[in-house]
Amino acid sequence: MAEKRMFTKKITDADEFISLPSSTQALYLHLCMAADDDGFNNQVQMAMFKAHASVDDVKVLLAKRFILQFESGVIVIKHWRMANALRKDRYTETAYQEELKCLKVKDNGSYTFADGNDVWLPDGCQMVAERLPQYSIDKDSIDKNNNILSGKKSDNAEKKSFSEEISKVINYLNDVLGTRYTTKSKSTNEKIKARLEEGHTVDDFKQVIDNKKREWGNDPKMVKYLRPETLFRASHFESYLNEVENDATRKKREEQEINERQRKAIKDADIGIFDSV
Repeated sequence: MAEKRMFTKKITDADEFISLPSSTQALYLHLCMAADDDGFNNQVQMAMFKAHASVDDVKVLLAKRFILQFESGVIVIKHWRMANALRKDRYTETAYQEELKCLKVKDNGSYTFADGNDVWLPDGCQMVAERLPQYSIDKDSIDKNNNILSGKKSDNAEKKSFSEEISKVINYLNDVLGTRYTTKSKSTNEKIKARLEEGHTVDDFKQVIDNKKREWGNDPKMVKYLRPETLFRASHFESYLNEVENDATRKKREEQEINERQRKAIKDADIGIFDSV
């Protein structure tokens, strides 16, 4: 298999690609770099790790037709042949022959499914949104939303708003940090809901908030990052949740708490003196 990969500006300079989030663009590039000589890739998780991307980024690439995915979980770069043409002596045939048989090459060099349908093939070569086992395509949402993937956990699972859980998380965040975030923020709600859909609990959110409050609460440079955008981001949440306070961090925290108590005691004593005068 060739070690070099090419990209065409017809794709990477197109407005549709430029408008993608940076993590989605990075994921696309890593998927291309790891693809075989026919543009197939079965290492989506590795590409996500390298790009610091999330499942949402995968769904965006699928919905925008930058990649196609098969029931087996293998993906193919839709516009692969527009930029990557190899000499026969350097070309290695893909191992995914069954998937390749489901495709044809359009006049512009891009892949499409053999029956011309990029979303649903009844003969078993369906493109599904199932990069991870817990996600599958919601066909009803595809029909209703112009082929945009819904990302439901299963075909029979009902949609859940998680409104109660979201309220609990935001209330706890405000109580601990003294902030005033509301449940009306679409961005905050989406991040919390995405983590809940991954299987995390309200207690997980509380643990993340406590962990980072303990670490950043008294650090002038880091305290600004005590916000939903940072705390609940897909690429951060898991590591924040599993952080363990080491001896040095615990000692620093205890010293800060002692200093804070001393400052408060001095302030209270000063107030008492003035009150008695």
